[in-house]
Amino acid sequence: MKKFDMGNYKYIAEFEFRASKKMLFPYVSSASGLAQWFADDVNINEDKDYIFIWDGEKNKAKMTSHRANSLVKFVFEGTEENDDPNYVEMKLEENEMTQSTYLKITDYSDMDDLEELEDLWESMIHTLKEIVGG
Repeated sequence: MKKFDMGNYKYIAEFEFRASKKMLFPYVSSASGLAQWFADDVNINEDKDYIFIWDGEKNKAKMTSHRANSLVKFVFEGTEENDDPNYVEMKLEENEMTQSTYLKITDYSDMDDLEELEDLWESMIHTLKEIVGG
């Protein structure tokens, strides 16, 4: 984890799954998939903005990167006017030898409690693993 001048922090972690990229991708890219493990609820509005709801609070984001079965990146609104926007990137990589898929998370935000952030991601990934059986 690195601290940046603008006050944002970059958290990077990899999690192993015994599931294919094709099986995992809908859980990181679709509103219904993300609502099962990443947020309390997720909706997409008419402008194709993703609305992530955590603890009753709405957070709007744009999907700025999308590669089928491989990568998604969400940049959160309210941070674009700043040169250092908050984002979450989820990248799927397959290891041919072990038949495992790795979900690489990059969480770039102003959350500065590393331990709390690690616990949060561990909990969310645990939920995702229970859903996909991996």
